[in-house]
Amino acid sequence: MKINNTLKSLSMLALTATVLFYSCKNTEEEKTMDNNKSTQNALLAEWEGPFDGVPAFDKMKVEDVKPALEKAMELNLKEIEAIANNEAPPTFENTIVAMEKSGKTLDRVFTYYGIYSSNISSPEFRKVQQEMAPKLSEFQSKISQNEQLFQRIKTVYEASKEKELAPDQQRVVQLIYEEFAMNGAELNTEKKKRYAAINKELSELYTNFSNNVLADEEGYVTYLNKDQLSGLSEPLIKAYAKAAADRGKEGQYAVTNTRSSMDPFLTYSDERALREKVWKNYYSRGDNNDEHDNKEIIAKILQLRKERVGLLGYDNYAEWRLQNRMAKTPENALQLMNAVWPAAIARVEEEVADMQAIADAEGKDIIIEPWDYRYYAEKVRKKKYDLDSDEVKAYLQLDKLREAMFFVAGELFNYNFATVAKGTVPVFHPDVNVWEVTDKDSGEHIGLWYLDPFARQGKRSGAWATTYRSHTTFNGKETVLASNNSNFVKPAPGEPVLVSWDDAETFFHEFGHALHFFSSEVKYPTLNSGVRDYTEFQSQLLERWLSTDPVINNYLVHYETGKPMPKELVQKIKNAATFNQGFATTEYLASAMMDMKLHLADPDTIDVANFEKETLASLHMPKELVMRHRTPQFGHVFSGEGYATAYYGYMWADVLTSDAAEAFAEAPDGFYDKVVAAKLVNYLFAPRNAMDPAEAYRKFRGRDAKIDALMRDRGFPVPQN
Repeated sequence: MKINNTLKSLSMLALTATVLFYSCKNTEEEKTMDNNKSTQNALLAEWEGPFDGVPAFDKMKVEDVKPALEKAMELNLKEIEAIANNEAPPTFENTIVAMEKSGKTLDRVFTYYGIYSSNISSPEFRKVQQEMAPKLSEFQSKISQNEQLFQRIKTVYEASKEKELAPDQQRVVQLIYEEFAMNGAELNTEKKKRYAAINKELSELYTNFSNNVLADEEGYVTYLNKDQLSGLSEPLIKAYAKAAADRGKEGQYAVTNTRSSMDPFLTYSDERALREKVWKNYYSRGDNNDEHDNKEIIAKILQLRKERVGLLGYDNYAEWRLQNRMAKTPENALQLMNAVWPAAIARVEEEVADMQAIADAEGKDIIIEPWDYRYYAEKVRKKKYDLDSDEVKAYLQLDKLREAMFFVAGELFNYNFATVAKGTVPVFHPDVNVWEVTDKDSGEHIGLWYLDPFARQGKRSGAWATTYRSHTTFNGKETVLASNNSNFVKPAPGEPVLVSWDDAETFFHEFGHALHFFSSEVKYPTLNSGVRDYTEFQSQLLERWLSTDPVINNYLVHYETGKPMPKELVQKIKNAATFNQGFATTEYLASAMMDMKLHLADPDTIDVANFEKETLASLHMPKELVMRHRTPQFGHVFSGEGYATAYYGYMWADVLTSDAAEAFAEAPDGFYDKVVAAKLVNYLFAPRNAMDPAEAYRKFRGRDAKIDALMRDRGFPVPQN
């Protein structure tokens, strides 16, 4: 079972995150068929070239996607039948290992499909995507509902309970069995048919949802004239000028409808009416009551999800989804969120009062609105902490941040990153660069790291990490191909990329995911899978190294003078560490709680717009800010199932993060303590999903995590037991 590659691909493909793909080794006949086809279709060909083979991104063509997927599915279904119809009694080797050796051709195709979907989408590709979504769902159902296959899996699973296998083998069997059982393998024929039909319909809805959001991101651009740039920094003005020129609007300035473009404009622009326009464009994506509106799609998704888990005997989708997560139940997840929520909205009230006081003092006859929050928060920051975000940004150059991440990886993981010369490894866009990762002592090749940093048309918003190939050793060692993808505004030629402190933390965060991929020491592919409310923990923890002294002193240097960040400015940043935590925590928690409550509600008569409004009112959501991801654009939850009823996982993971960070802070050598770092790698990164996350954390910390550190980090009152 290739959970590691399959689910990674499917989350990008806007398909259900519980889809399973299995196959055994190609027969000689199938290899011949594959190779013949590969000569005509580059997406099917085995990866060749240096570094154990790399994707042929330079040979990608949209017209190859559909036939490649169809051929790969055809081959895999034959492979599945070979496993299911094996006349020998089921064993770990002939059933589970056969699955683990599966899907080489399909994995390759999904790598390309994922790149098109997330990084270089086009109208031509979206047509293919819409056509293939239901076919991929049907294909999945043929596997997950294969009765003979499941009976073999169940036999191995039952036998393992009587006579235990090696720990990693036991874990693989458990994960595979549970995944099949959770996805309807034990339903009767009639229910299986309905289950498959629901999945097919959902796959189409997920694709439509994603494409609607992307259409609104591309369709709403705010163009500025020279007299509308007040408050904006010179580097930002140049970036907006380039964005306009790229769209054929030479001489104007474009604020695109993405977070990386919107956020700095709302923070610095003195033009209140334009701030309102940019804000409304961004937070209305998927909610414009036109052909790209997502509200009816969301209602249908919720109805189908509830019906599907009802077939399995569950009362609601959240109950089904959380059974194998750290939280275990929706009640436990809500308990954590409810513990933090009152402190968060109380802090918002304080923050708004500070902002309103400044607006009043300036003689502005206004009441703080959501499009004012970032702008006046910046003024409060300057007044309270004498901290200017533009001053901080001058020391946050993207290239130097990348070097800082490499330094941290060297100190904690003993990795070295070396530039791979342009042209050595194919890339899918000129903006992409590649580095080789090796062990600093032995020189052993670990893998390749691809970086795709800039926003472009056809690229989904946000930042993410993914793998093109994951580490395994059960069938010969596989080295890692990992990527980080961001949406920084591309600068004018010769200009540095300067980012905010928040964006710098996000850059470190996504690199944390990449380090999780590179540090894997698992034998079987399935064990590279993640537990959603745990897998964000490792990447959130890596954010903490941004503010460590070696990084600040050596890599946070002024883009013009090259001088390191002054100690006075560093102290101001540390003094302001809990600044605006009301905003940050509330906008996130509102989305996480909405996600959970949507899936606990009765969806049959749901009005999505009213539900969002009424739920926020019941939570006493401050009117001065909005959910980080409003429901009609909540891609984490409605472009697939990876984060559905799981967006709370960032908060769950942050409890672990804050607690683990205190372990480093208390160590003799702080965040670079070798003893604690070794435990970090050995217990929290290398095992991936080879052991239960709660057990792994206890091995690292010596106890379970406590919420106290999280509350201290955010400057909130610590609950009294």
